[in-house]
Amino acid sequence: MQFRGLLLAAAALAVLGGLVWWSNKAEANKGKAADPNAPPKLVEIDAAKLQKVDIAKNGTVTTLERPADNRYRITAPQPLAADQDAASGVFTALTSYVSDGIVEEKPASLAPFGLDHPTLAVAITRKDGAPVKLLFGDDTPTGGSTYVMKEGDPRVYTVASYNKASLDKSWTDLRDKRLLTFDAEKLSRLELTAKGQTIEFGKNSNGEWQIVKPRPLRADGNQVEELLRKLKDAKMDVSLPAGETQGLASKFSAAAPAGTAKATDAAGQQTIEVRRDKEGNFYARSSAVEGVHKISADIGEGFNKTLDDFRNRKLFDFGWTDPGRIDIQDGATLRSFSKSGAKWTSTGKEMDATSVQSLVDKLREMSAIHFPSSGAGSSTLEATVVSADGKRTEKVIIAKSGNSYFATREGEPSVYELDGKFVEDLRRAAADVKAPASPSKEQKK
Repeated sequence: MQFRGLLLAAAALAVLGGLVWWSNKAEANKGKAADPNAPPKLVEIDAAKLQKVDIAKNGTVTTLERPADNRYRITAPQPLAADQDAASGVFTALTSYVSDGIVEEKPASLAPFGLDHPTLAVAITRKDGAPVKLLFGDDTPTGGSTYVMKEGDPRVYTVASYNKASLDKSWTDLRDKRLLTFDAEKLSRLELTAKGQTIEFGKNSNGEWQIVKPRPLRADGNQVEELLRKLKDAKMDVSLPAGETQGLASKFSAAAPAGTAKATDAAGQQTIEVRRDKEGNFYARSSAVEGVHKISADIGEGFNKTLDDFRNRKLFDFGWTDPGRIDIQDGATLRSFSKSGAKWTSTGKEMDATSVQSLVDKLREMSAIHFPSSGAGSSTLEATVVSADGKRTEKVIIAKSGNSYFATREGEPSVYELDGKFVEDLRRAAADVKAPASPSKEQKK
């Protein structure tokens, strides 16, 4: 007991000694002077207190504000929604804006630095304290830096060119350029009208995209997500000269319709209409922003889709997960395979895992080459796959008519046409599943 008490006392003493050491170290650091060789900071503001930034360049002042809701907004030269990432970059840069160093303490003239007529002026307003204004002049002769001074401070500094670039923004750089501002995570409905047909998508109970109209159909989730990506990436071209932007409305009216999309999230519905002229230029009009805007061909071509482009061509939905059971009915012959752990068995006998995997891969790859309105013929092959720990059972029935093969999923009306060679390869893969080879005498040794 005495030995245990000594150990506890020693531990307590060690902790106390550590606390005293850290306390003395912190007290000593308080008295240390700032590093005289550290580059001077032009601006240092608590991010929470930074309220407004005015950027003056080329005779235009862009005012960027952060109201109480912390959503950045452009209030001049006109009220506009701001690109939140771009606006945050400006505010973040100003919380600690460091120079490379001082060039002149009291220059006789500002002209050699281009500061007699600054090309860029950035005024910073905070909730408390005096406003700060940075004036930017010419680039240094060696390049890579720019002359800058702080209003009220006679000294001339230099800052790295990339530091200047973080503030050298116009309202066109900082505005929200998205034509649709829906929340993709909260999207509940998506509608596309193109090529004379309207296709509506909705999500099922598993959060998977399905085709709702013109009739319920399985959807290719990747294709629906690609359409969503196009819609999210639809942005206005702000590089166009003013003269060209003024004529966009008339060009839109004269162009042929390419498609219309409607996206519905928790906030409501947004619509975008896209048109294409004879030269292949695309123009868009959105309910989320004013005016007509030119968009990239990549986005415009995303509307060039038909119903079949969005249909799920895969016959099975078990994806990349391994099934737990497979039944193949080929005429009068039924072959069943079950998986337990890493082993596959059939009628109680272990099967060669590689040959079973070949069959699984074929079932996973089974895809339609066409979507006929109907199919005929007598059943020639049936494949049943049980997956998701027994929670999902899918059965595909394959029939032959002439030289064509047609497949249906049990419980669904859709017909899928299959490639004849693929069906024969599937049949062969099922027949080739076998027991593992017996080890040879040499292997046994």
